[in-house]
Amino acid sequence: MKRLIIGSLTALVLAGLAVATQAADKFIVVQSTTSTQNSGLYDYLLPIFEKKTGIEVRVVAVGTGQAIKNAVNGDGDVLLVHAKSAEEKFVADGFGVKRFDLMYNDFVVVGPDADPAGIAGSSDIVAALGKLAEGGKTFVSRGDDSGTHKKEHSLWRVAKIEPESVSGGWYRESGSGMGATLNIAVGMDGYTLTDRATWIKFGNKADHKIVVEGDNRLFNQYGVILVNKDKHPNVKSELGQTFIDWLLSPEGQKAISDHKVNGEPLFVPNAAAAS
Repeated sequence: MKRLIIGSLTALVLAGLAVATQAADKFIVVQSTTSTQNSGLYDYLLPIFEKKTGIEVRVVAVGTGQAIKNAVNGDGDVLLVHAKSAEEKFVADGFGVKRFDLMYNDFVVVGPDADPAGIAGSSDIVAALGKLAEGGKTFVSRGDDSGTHKKEHSLWRVAKIEPESVSGGWYRESGSGMGATLNIAVGMDGYTLTDRATWIKFGNKADHKIVVEGDNRLFNQYGVILVNKDKHPNVKSELGQTFIDWLLSPEGQKAISDHKVNGEPLFVPNAAAAS
């Protein structure tokens, strides 16, 4: 009888430990961008998702380039970034299962109210960059291979300008995230490219304002991808897919749409097709 009781107690303890371990393991890691983090989007979305599913989401917020590198190394279950060509390559190389459009906003150029470059009110980003370069007006780049940095580079190429040739002059590279880069631009009375969501949420605007917006070339699409378990067996495919499915669902899309600052939406949900 004593052995039976001890055996039963041992079984109960082991079962309890197994349940506790399983519960503790019910989380995923999302490699994502500083813009989605800085905007407060995750602070709004994740409690809703976690309450519904019991799955904890741990976000690593870095530049898109670094987020992709981390996912390539298997240091995450889901990738959520904004550089479509790099995302498509990630999938084509076998590191991601499938890419889905999730949401979008746009990029804007912000600068001092005095506007020494004379570009305020412009909706032509290429012409505005040309004026900045011609006048040698301070422009602060993230310089960190982020989605914003990639977009900025593509725009300079369209303008047929190579700002890196004057790096350290009127063209400054922060090597930092969007918030830090905005702080530097404000401190230097300079210009910079930022996603609208981060700018809306940014608290140190001083006399800076949006000076260029509305060009179709400033469109900013975000995508979400499940990291491929075939490449990294440690990937929590089922939990990660649950998160992606929720983001793409009507409930998740509504939650993205509902996230606002001072009544202004930061992202527009547009989940529909996979690529």
